[in-house]
Amino acid sequence: RWGKRPWAQRQSVQASSRHSGPRHWLCHIVRVFPPGGRGKKVLIVYAHQEPKSFNGSLKKVAVEELSKQGCTVTVSDLYSMNFEPRATRNDITGAPSNPDVFSYGIETHEAYKKKALTSDIFEEQRKVQEADLVIFQFPLYWFSVPAILKGWMDRVLCRGFAFDIPGFYDSGFLKGKLALLSLTTGGTAEMYTKDGVSGDFRYFLWPLQHGTLHFCGFKVLAPQISFGLDVSSEEERKVMLASWAQRLKSIWKEEPIHCTPPWYFQE
Repeated sequence: RWGKRPWAQRQSVQASSRHSGPRHWLCHIVRVFPPGGRGKKVLIVYAHQEPKSFNGSLKKVAVEELSKQGCTVTVSDLYSMNFEPRATRNDITGAPSNPDVFSYGIETHEAYKKKALTSDIFEEQRKVQEADLVIFQFPLYWFSVPAILKGWMDRVLCRGFAFDIPGFYDSGFLKGKLALLSLTTGGTAEMYTKDGVSGDFRYFLWPLQHGTLHFCGFKVLAPQISFGLDVSSEEERKVMLASWAQRLKSIWKEEPIHCTPPWYFQE
């Protein structure tokens, strides 16, 4: 189950040595192969108000570890950006296609095709388009994401950019990209089991991982959940941070989860 993490045993850096010349030379050249993330681009969509929070520490660990691998890491710090979460008429810079009845989905689709979305949406879409991996870092709010992150999903992952009809799930426009939810909970891991008071944690992942990320074509990696922050000690938090850093060392070797109902609602 959840506690078994095969990725913790993997190594992302390999080294070997060989003679660099005739046998009488008394030296060796050590060839260090670059980490698997060399040249990769990562976008971290970060949703927490406090830089000193545990979510802030998880974000910092990800930036540091992935940068060490040679990745280019970009962070969209939604609160510091004062990102607009509301999906409104103001997201359209040109005239609406139907001035009588406003439909956000239809209008943003048309506006995307005409390059008539606002600059903040266009900029986030550019970051997503360039990324090989998108990490969402956030605290769990009411079994979902904070409103500012929900607004990012509503506005950025519009029709035409992230999906079309047809053109969703395995045919979504963001296919080939990886996505990962890294989140924190106040409740303990025991609370988020099938027999726990909150039910299996996979239940609340269904609309986020399957209905949003997979719908847009992402290959979804297993979530990183830091449980029980409200009751965890400083030492336990250090273990969580170390676990996240260790996982990131071999993140490019991980296989996506099977984004099908049995993964979420298995008996």
